[in-house]
Amino acid sequence: MDWHYIQPVDIHFGNGMLSCLSEQIAKLGGKRGILVTSSSFIENGLVKRLTEENPTTIATVYSGVSPNTDIKECDECSALIRKDKNDFVIALGGGSVIDCAKASAAFCLDNIPTSVYFEGKAQLPVRKLPLIAIPTTAGTGSEVTRVTVLTDHAHGVKTPLKAPVFYPTIAIVDPELTYTLPKYITACTGMDALCHAIEAYWNTSHHPISDAFAFHAANLAVRYLEQACFEPKSAIAREKMAEASLTAGMAFTLTGTTSVHACSYPLGAMLDMPHGEACGLTIDRFLRINAQSDKDGRLKRLARAMGYSDVEAVADAITELKFRIGLKNDLTHLNLTDGQIEQLVKNTQHPSMKNNPVPITEDILRNVYRSMVL
Repeated sequence: MDWHYIQPVDIHFGNGMLSCLSEQIAKLGGKRGILVTSSSFIENGLVKRLTEENPTTIATVYSGVSPNTDIKECDECSALIRKDKNDFVIALGGGSVIDCAKASAAFCLDNIPTSVYFEGKAQLPVRKLPLIAIPTTAGTGSEVTRVTVLTDHAHGVKTPLKAPVFYPTIAIVDPELTYTLPKYITACTGMDALCHAIEAYWNTSHHPISDAFAFHAANLAVRYLEQACFEPKSAIAREKMAEASLTAGMAFTLTGTTSVHACSYPLGAMLDMPHGEACGLTIDRFLRINAQSDKDGRLKRLARAMGYSDVEAVADAITELKFRIGLKNDLTHLNLTDGQIEQLVKNTQHPSMKNNPVPITEDILRNVYRSMVL
């Protein structure tokens, strides 16, 4: 087995860790930064707190990030960075905010529209402005990955871009920032973390380091997600879900994702589903599919590490978990046509699918999608 491991992000984890932001800005030598966030953090006063604590170093705020980051938002943010001559970037928010900041920190140095990179018409940059990522959800792990997921809403396309340039410079992971997350967002983002862990583990590119992170993250997510949903102020549940998200991110950035995420992109782009819920729609289905070819017993070992007897039991448990925490298990409410199902099948042919341990044909995908609408 040949493999390579690198984790270039300087990680700071713990309750109250947000208080070290000024110190980390100083470590970067930052003079004039931009804070990339969403409008909710202006409304709840967190942006005001950070700008008042860093009155000279946080000079600009961009709050136009939507839940599925549009490429036009990256263009707006990049233009603002150039206009205000910012020399570092802070991302405060969920995965969409961090993805926007990661892309903008790289794309701002070359005056090229995001669409050119998104469509593969130019090589991704190799340099970026220093970036401090501060996640406020426990799910994407974007604060430690080399991936940014962007959407071209005008053409109904959502896809990840992958390159070392997208690794943040510093990650500040403070579980206390997740205490005010609504139950539904907690559920969606936590399901994303669980899927990251399982996909990293069964991935054809797995290796000992990714396995260790994936094992750890899957066990934490399945144990603490429901508690985080129903006991939002539980310090242990919030901390363990933040830990699950972080370690799952460290796992899948080494391997990539697989079938579950390949399906999530068209579900998100075409049906405007939250990313984590879109992942959750298929994770139990692909567990059953991949278990059919588990000749070396890897998936069975993961099932036992998660506290279950076999893979079928894990799939059943996730199906039941989705029901209890309010995530969809099917698409019957949408009344999808055969044409829409075929479009989903077509748009699921993403490179991530090649990492799945079982080859996924169009017929298998068609059956997966049809199982959601019957």
